[in-house]
This record gives sequence, structure tokens and C-alpha cells, in this order.
Amino acid sequence: MNTHFSEFLLPDALMRGLADAGYTTPTPVQAQVIPLAMEGLDLLVSAATGSGKTAAFLLPIMQRFIEGPRHDGGTRALILVPTRELARQIHDHFMRLGRYTRLTCGVITGGASKAHQIATLRKDPEILVATPGRLLEFLETGQADLSDLEFLVLDEADRMLDMGLAGDVLAIIRYSRPERQSLLFSATLKQRGLNRIIAHLLRDPRRVDIDPIRQQHPDIAHWLFLSDGLEHKQQQLLWLLRHETYDKALIFTNTREGAVALGNFLQGQQQRVAVLHGELDQRERNRVMGLWHSGRVNTLIATDLAARGLDVPGVQRVFNFDLPRRGDDYLHRTGRTGRAGETGVAISLVGPPEWNRMESITRYLNLTFELREIPGLKANFKGPVKRKKPTKPAKTRNKCTSRALVGAKQRKKERLRDRKNIGKRRVPSSVKAQEAGHAPLTRHLREDAKSGKD
Repeated sequence: MNTHFSEFLLPDALMRGLADAGYTTPTPVQAQVIPLAMEGLDLLVSAATGSGKTAAFLLPIMQRFIEGPRHDGGTRALILVPTRELARQIHDHFMRLGRYTRLTCGVITGGASKAHQIATLRKDPEILVATPGRLLEFLETGQADLSDLEFLVLDEADRMLDMGLAGDVLAIIRYSRPERQSLLFSATLKQRGLNRIIAHLLRDPRRVDIDPIRQQHPDIAHWLFLSDGLEHKQQQLLWLLRHETYDKALIFTNTREGAVALGNFLQGQQQRVAVLHGELDQRERNRVMGLWHSGRVNTLIATDLAARGLDVPGVQRVFNFDLPRRGDDYLHRTGRTGRAGETGVAISLVGPPEWNRMESITRYLNLTFELREIPGLKANFKGPVKRKKPTKPAKTRNKCTSRALVGAKQRKKERLRDRKNIGKRRVPSSVKAQEAGHAPLTRHLREDAKSGKD
């Protein structure tokens, strides 16, 4: 494994940017991906959130463009991402790493001014970071052009599938230059539908697996608090926010309505919180993120929109007010803390309806939760009551039951036979024998049997 970025033989301008940004030792994903990408290989990379993958694909792209300047061309690299927040985060990474270069980078996302973005496209930035929906609009109208594309990167491809963006991604691939180098990054490579994108995007890819999705993060502790219901959860969360020590905290809910309601409750308790969800327009999103970045609010309530793409230093606490619906979502949420070697705590509040989901997440991720209680706010709910399995009937009882069934069938047959003889005169067998002329013979046989004669 490489121990320093100097071993990659990067241009001086990038080395200066790395030093200013505080990059010293490559992470595992950077150590493996950067040399392979510099060789021009298509890559299929499985890497967890927070593993340093942004620099892993930005540095090879920037190194190629610095050493081989373009001569009158369009966009040379496209980075597709699922959310606006992740697009801005990657742009911020580019600005830090490329501050001593002449490379340019543009951002195309939904929710922003189309006129401003069209002006960005006309400048033909070397690197374009975009969400699929808005970029596809510009491709269909001819305002964007990918005929000069040299790199195509799909970041968090599994998240794009979750958001139903597979069709847009495949359409963009068809618009792009076939003779390109492609890199796909995903937290999990087992997502349904991912093979279809891989088949259209990559040619003979080299696979790189870093930080398996189910591997427990060594710098994150997982706490579990049992709750009795919504109001009980609110009081538990309020107590934790007041008594835990942290610079920034991130609270997740499963719905927009839940995020707004929780924000109103905490603001009513004089907590410095802001709310982020998918229905906010871009200006309001920027305002909320600005408040959180600056520290004017130290707690952000968000839906899973913010589970990926947020890279804010100093998040020491992640709260699952609502338990996520899948194990992968749990990882992406809790991956907002414990970054860059810092320690963090993921706290989950679990009520009775969420117990089975919590057990599924525990098994799927092989996690170890530390069960904790708050003085004065202990839950009456202690987990499901274990029920004894019903004992199977003894074998002898089954045999008796079988005999009884057989006897019932025989009696039923006898009754049917008796019904056939209803109204008929029953004639004794001895009378029948005499009528047939066999009675004397029968008597003689019985007498011979008594005397022992043959």
C-alpha cells in the first residue's frame, strides 16, 4: 500500500493543493483506485461512505488534464451524482485540490437557475458535476454536449437506483463519447438493476472492493434506547441533546412531515436546529446548509436526502429518531460521523413497531448495539415477549387418533351396509344352512371335531 501521495507522481500543482487541504496519507480506496485509474482502466469500485473516494477519482482526472491540455473542446469529464448536496460537495473538493491549477469545474443540478447553468455549459468546463435529470434535459435540447468526453464517473450508483434514476443514467451514457474511461462507485454492488448499468457503462472493468458494506466502522459506537412512542422519543431526544457533548449533531427521520414536526418541537424547546428535506427549493437548502456550516445552528434534522452527500466536519452524533427501513440506509446515515479518524456515536431510538426492523439491521450489518437507558425516561417497552413454542402431540396420541379414524370409517361402512338391508327380513344362518341341505353335515363335522376323528 502507498504511504504518501508523492508515490503517485502527481503534478506539483496537485501536490500543493493536497498539502493545503490537509491530505497526507492515502486512504485504502485512494491507494488502490488512483494507480489503476491512471493506467486508463475501467473500474468497478465498492467503497463505503466516508472512505475518501471523491479524491480517488478526482486526482487521476485532474492529473490527466494537467499533463494533456485540451485544444478547443467541450467537457472532458462528467461526474454523475444522485443529489444536489453531493454535487456541491464534489465541487468543493475540486476547488480545494485544484486551487493551483487552471482547470475549471461546473455544477448542473435541479432546483437551480437554468439560465445560469446554460451559461456554465457554454464555458465548456473541463469537469462537469451533475445530477441525471437536469443534465438529460440539456442533452435533449442540445445545450449540453458529451462528444468530447474522456471520463465518465458514476458516484453512489446504488443511490441513483434507489431514487429511480436508472433510465436517465442509461440515456446519458448513450449521449456520451464511446471511447471514454468509466468508473463506477457504489457502497454495495448487489443492488438490483446495477448489472444493467455496468453492462452499458464499463468495458472489461477491474473490480476493487474497499471497506465491505457490512463491516462495522471501528470509530463509531452504536447506542440503542428503547422508547414507548412518539412523545417518549421526543423527550429522550431532548434530554440527549441537552446532556451529550458535541459540536454538530445530525438527526434523521423517515418522512418530511416527521422532520418538520420534530423541528417545531425542538425549536419550541430553545434548541438551535434546522430542517432539511426534499421539498425545499435550492435557495432555502443553501440557507439551511450555510447555517449549519457556520455553526449558527449545531443540529440538523434531515430525511434520507442528506444521508449521502453531506460532508461536514465535526459531526460527533447521529440520531435515528426513526429507524431506517434498510441496513444500507443505516450505514449511510451513520457514516456522517466517525470520519477522517475521528470518533462518533450513532444513537437509535427504537419503539415497539421498529423492533423487528432493528433486529434485521443488526443481523444484516453484524452490528453490536449498546443498550442504554436515561434516568427518569426509561421505557416500559423491554422488547418482545418470548413465547413458548407449542409442543407437538405425542406419537402414541397420533396412533390413537389414527385408530379412532379407522374405526370411524369401519363403522361408517357398516352403517351404509345396514342401510341397504333396511326393510329386508333377516334370516338366521342356521336356517339358511338347513334350507340348503347342509345342516346334518355341519352337525357331523362338529361331532367329529370333538372326538378327534379325521
